[in-house]
Amino acid sequence: MTNELEIRAALEKKTLWLSSWMIHNANNIRAKGRIKVGGHQASSASMNAILNALYFDVLRPEDRVAVKPHASPVFHAIQYLLGNQSLQQLQDFRGFGGAQPYPSRTKDMDDVDFSTGSVGMGVAMTAFASLSQDYLAGHGWLNQPKGRMIALVGDAELDEGNIYEALLEGAKHDLRNCWWIIDYNRQSLDGVVTEGLSARFRDIFVACGWEVIELKYGSLMQAAFKRPGGEYLRNWIDRCENALYSALTFKGGAAWRAQLEQDFAGNNEALALVADHDDDTLAQLMGNLAGHDAVLMSETMKAIDHDRPVCFICYTVKGHGLPLAGHKDNHAGIMTTAQIESLRDDLGIDAGSEWDHFAGMSVDQEDVQSFLNNVPFNVKGRRRHVANTINVDEVARPRFKGVASTQEAFGQILSAIASEAPALAERIVTTSPDVSVSTNLGPWINKTGLFSKAEQSDLFRDQEIPSTQKWRRHTEGRHVELGIAENNLFTFLGALGLSHSLFGARLFPVGTVYDPFICRGLDALNYACYQDARFMLAATPSGVSLSHEGGAHQSISTPLIGMAQDGLATFDPAFADELNVIMRWGFEYLQRDGAAPQAEQNWLRDEKGGSVYLRLSTVPQEQIGREMTGDLVQDVIAGGYWMRPPTATSAVVLAYTGVVAPEAIQAAGLLSDDVRDVAVLAVTSADRLNAGWQAAERARQRGDGTALSHIEQLFANVPRDAGLVTVADGHPASLSWLGGVHGHRTKSLGVEHFGQAATVEDTYHLHGIDANAILHAARALLPGRGARYITPLAR
Repeated sequence: MTNELEIRAALEKKTLWLSSWMIHNANNIRAKGRIKVGGHQASSASMNAILNALYFDVLRPEDRVAVKPHASPVFHAIQYLLGNQSLQQLQDFRGFGGAQPYPSRTKDMDDVDFSTGSVGMGVAMTAFASLSQDYLAGHGWLNQPKGRMIALVGDAELDEGNIYEALLEGAKHDLRNCWWIIDYNRQSLDGVVTEGLSARFRDIFVACGWEVIELKYGSLMQAAFKRPGGEYLRNWIDRCENALYSALTFKGGAAWRAQLEQDFAGNNEALALVADHDDDTLAQLMGNLAGHDAVLMSETMKAIDHDRPVCFICYTVKGHGLPLAGHKDNHAGIMTTAQIESLRDDLGIDAGSEWDHFAGMSVDQEDVQSFLNNVPFNVKGRRRHVANTINVDEVARPRFKGVASTQEAFGQILSAIASEAPALAERIVTTSPDVSVSTNLGPWINKTGLFSKAEQSDLFRDQEIPSTQKWRRHTEGRHVELGIAENNLFTFLGALGLSHSLFGARLFPVGTVYDPFICRGLDALNYACYQDARFMLAATPSGVSLSHEGGAHQSISTPLIGMAQDGLATFDPAFADELNVIMRWGFEYLQRDGAAPQAEQNWLRDEKGGSVYLRLSTVPQEQIGREMTGDLVQDVIAGGYWMRPPTATSAVVLAYTGVVAPEAIQAAGLLSDDVRDVAVLAVTSADRLNAGWQAAERARQRGDGTALSHIEQLFANVPRDAGLVTVADGHPASLSWLGGVHGHRTKSLGVEHFGQAATVEDTYHLHGIDANAILHAARALLPGRGARYITPLAR
């Protein structure tokens, strides 16, 4: 029986080889397109031992890992050896259908826990996944041991500010079961990082309540330090500048010898220690940083006997084990054919056997396979969970006022669910970056409380101080209050929105944020959607309708963001009853199986589901007393319906979305004095209308002549010579495309420039989205008509 340490040493060499060969094959052997394929051989080698220690020894099935993006080839190689990745995927690395450049939950086949790629995002995700795990455990829904949420972090990645926002948030919420393992190779994309950062990292992590473990010296170094002259060697290593250490590593043993002999002059014991090593063993000694000692790292990590967060600072050499090691330009560097062939020969791998699982191994194949079959991390197989669906058909009857804003209606809907739909309500978890009250989550929180791992009373209530907020903190609470950092909001929504897959328990995360500050957290929002996380976002207030707050708090581009963001269905309702049916549909939409084939059966990919973005407003609107029939509900969800349908004599169509409904309706009434049969189109989702139109056109080009989108059906009876005016409290491009559906002449109104503090009326007049501006646009389409009520436009 082969010794386990021998097997692990052989596997470490094998994953170094496979990751390097994978990149070489993609760049130098496989047919390429017009641009460089790329890959990161040096960055992969830097973390090779760390990943080996984790996946072959330390991890358990309940643990979850965010792999450093540039180390993905090592991850794929390990999964290949464990039987979770195919040879074809490795051969197609960075090609169509192959293993992804950066680990992806949705594109890779090898059980990726967290997608990474936008650096810093995966790091923060592990902290919020741990908080999500605590939430599930607090509610009694975690039917497995608590796992450790682990991030493998490049040291240059720690420049990303979202990491420190997450650190602070974790400290507020007593973060547990979270490890961040820093690949401290002291090199970034463009060169060598600043000196002394490890001490800064330590101070920051300790201040946030983390244990910090510095793994600097490997076993060979530690043994050398115990010999005469060893302490002098240790002090030299500690004082050596990063750039010099990297340069000497690249130059090799002879360069090490020359530098050390020069610097050790006068210390005979240290010189003797150097003399005891030939050039090869001296280079091996000086490269034996702890981050390349898998056994040492395994022992250190397995010795952790608590659930407090831990930061491991693992000293490494970028490119360790490769001819690229230490060179400051090695980030995007790729070994030459001669270099990869030399590495293959050194590892004892025959030409033609490069992909073989066991080629070059000097240990027994059966013993290696037996070891792989019993690796703790892999012993239970694929770790993706499937959670039961939650019935969302329970009736909740929110009582809307005759005049109400969509933001107010949002709060009333959640409050009604809390009171009347317990099965749905218990799985809703709300969160907000310090704007819960101003986004109308107050009634929900008053009924459900805030989540806390320990009971905390409301001291204001205990002191009999009047307050509209009844914020008791307890383990069954259903709201998590965050600090004012939008990146944290979207990362937390992403983590909560993966609970069904990561932990086997379904949640309905609902987050609120001021609409303009979506832009501040946009990377995290995109990251959450890329992972196919499921959540509902209520962004409110929105647009220049937040008039008295001025331009810094008024959003312009968010409707376009909502349309462009994959995995996010965006709605901009005008009325409370629209919002009610959208939210009910949304809770069902969140549960649809994202793993289903991406066939466009209804041209909106609704089979797959996704997340939902609600763009709401604080401007009160007179509500419409109407029955929400089945057809109307279907139209609202599909993206639009006729408020006033067209006729054969309609000369103009007014299409509005969201809060400017009263302006469009008023303009239609005024136009009716001069223009017959003015039609009014209510657009509840420009996103879904446009997606359906684009997809139907693709279907027709593929041969389905019957394909017809919802907007094409709506416009079927609009005369071709009619004019179209669109209006939105947002960028006009969000609706201007409507003119392209059937070629109607179009005037698009919206907001293109920063606003200022004013009344709603003055703001709408300034930006040209009031009834008067709509009349002017209609007049431009109908020369000589519709001029009766117009007044001058703003200048």
